[in-house]
Amino acid sequence: MSRSRRIRHSLLAVLAIPLVAIPIATPALAVAAVGATKTYAAESGPGYGYGGSVESHGGAYGGAYGGGIVDPYRQSLGTSAATVDSEPATEAESTGVVLINTTVGYGTGQGAGTGLTITGDGIVVTNHHVVEGATSIGVTDPTTGETYAATVLGYDDVHDVAVLQLEDASGLSRVATDRDAATRGEEVTAVGNAEGQGSLSAADGTVTDPSTAITVDNEDGTAAELSDLIQTDADVVSGDSGGALLDEDGEVIGMNVAATSGSAEISGYAIPIDTVLDIAAQILAGEESGDVEIGGSAAALGVQVDTTRSTLVVGVVEDGAAEAAGVTEGSTITSVGGTAVASIDDITSVLGGHEPGDEISVSWTDAAGEAHTAAVTLGEGPVA
Repeated sequence: MSRSRRIRHSLLAVLAIPLVAIPIATPALAVAAVGATKTYAAESGPGYGYGGSVESHGGAYGGAYGGGIVDPYRQSLGTSAATVDSEPATEAESTGVVLINTTVGYGTGQGAGTGLTITGDGIVVTNHHVVEGATSIGVTDPTTGETYAATVLGYDDVHDVAVLQLEDASGLSRVATDRDAATRGEEVTAVGNAEGQGSLSAADGTVTDPSTAITVDNEDGTAAELSDLIQTDADVVSGDSGGALLDEDGEVIGMNVAATSGSAEISGYAIPIDTVLDIAAQILAGEESGDVEIGGSAAALGVQVDTTRSTLVVGVVEDGAAEAAGVTEGSTITSVGGTAVASIDDITSVLGGHEPGDEISVSWTDAAGEAHTAAVTLGEGPVA
């Protein structure tokens, strides 16, 4: 039977914020997402306009990234009280497990996590929080050293699952899976990109609860619940998100998602692989229903707007839609898609009704006061 406990949890995304000089290897594990290591170069300032709600991203980017980048999975940083018991993963343990690296905020941050290859032509599953907020994604097969660009085909943020397609991939090794339910006392091994180190580690343990629920505390004071998780005493840490929980036969029975933090003993949590594969099948079939969203990125104009000064452009994304149209720093955007805009909220509201690749009109006044109007083809914003 599933049960819920109020524990400090971290979704194991590895985070590091250069401005405060905290290395990615020292996150305090509350139940944190064990997945992506994300590094941010700025804590406040202007925001990029793209389709979606306008919401603060942990105080970053003037609240203009819409929906946040890693919340609610951004873990607190500090020194863990736990001593991690793990070793390099063997070749067998590494089969089909890949390293995921993301660029966040058009180069303002970076992230690292893990994924599971389920088809030879490059379909990979991972946690949604590993790729959330990414503006580019690279996936590396550690056995060959080959790195592929990846796009998000869809995701389920409630169950924390995302499906990626690797570009130009073929003949990849796949993970072997076992859909049978985990059992208490079963010996397991958690494999992942621990602390975003760029190689796979393995931590042994046992299943301590085959079906449990946890509450993840978010930085904004809210909370999210993940249910029907496999709990283990394996030392799962940041960077392991999206990695494999293997049974005694070396088959994947779960996908790492979270771990306790701030204590000497670590409890790791994984989403049953049966759940992961069912969600992946729905996404691959293009069935958007329930908690499943098809596609990953919102439409983006590619301008950085000073959120305190109307729609003043303080930066333009290189090779973005706005740059191609001739919008330059110092310009003031006056309308998007034929709708007058006076704030970043207005811009994101208009873009929310469009998809990447749509062509719309944009009007602006440049720094010299000259008015312009041009048609732009919208690009892709961060992964929702």
